[in-house]
Amino acid sequence: MPTPDQKIPRFSINIPNTLTILRILLAPAFVIVLLRHQYLYALIIFAVAGISDGLDGFIAKHYNQRTVLGAFLDPIADKVLILSAYICMAFLQIVPNWIAVIIISRDIIIALGVAVFGIFNVRFQVKPSLISKITTCLQIATVMVVLFDPAPHAIAMVKSILYWATAGFTVLSGLHYIYSGVSMLQEALGQDERP
Repeated sequence: MPTPDQKIPRFSINIPNTLTILRILLAPAFVIVLLRHQYLYALIIFAVAGISDGLDGFIAKHYNQRTVLGAFLDPIADKVLILSAYICMAFLQIVPNWIAVIIISRDIIIALGVAVFGIFNVRFQVKPSLISKITTCLQIATVMVVLFDPAPHAIAMVKSILYWATAGFTVLSGLHYIYSGVSMLQEALGQDERP
């Protein structure tokens, strides 16, 4: 891990960044096979992407290969894959439309929040909270369970529990991000106004 006086490099073609870029490139392949109703292939691609996500984070942290580029691309890669999954699954009617709307709405709100920080030229660093991590795990688990057996009435109880848990934690994490963002913005703008 870098010491406090060490600067994290902005750009480097290292293993974590390569895995992240490959994960972004897997998204179109995932969408294609999913829209062709090849659910097993879609599940495999999604699982490979998930493994690469854990692997790139582990390598970056434990082998001091973190970069500014990686910190920027990693959440984008996750969002591209998860949003692609829920949009396609809602389109194919193998998940309820409302869960896709909740997940997409939360990410739009977060993106708007980032834009507001940019407008006010406020620097910030987002550290995923426990709620956010649980939300991501539930979103991924829901995708994998649905792709494992996409028939609407298959393992209906398990799917129903996952839908409601995922929706609940997605809303909670969205509210948490809004609260944290407003607090950081107020603090930053308050400091700027002090003499």
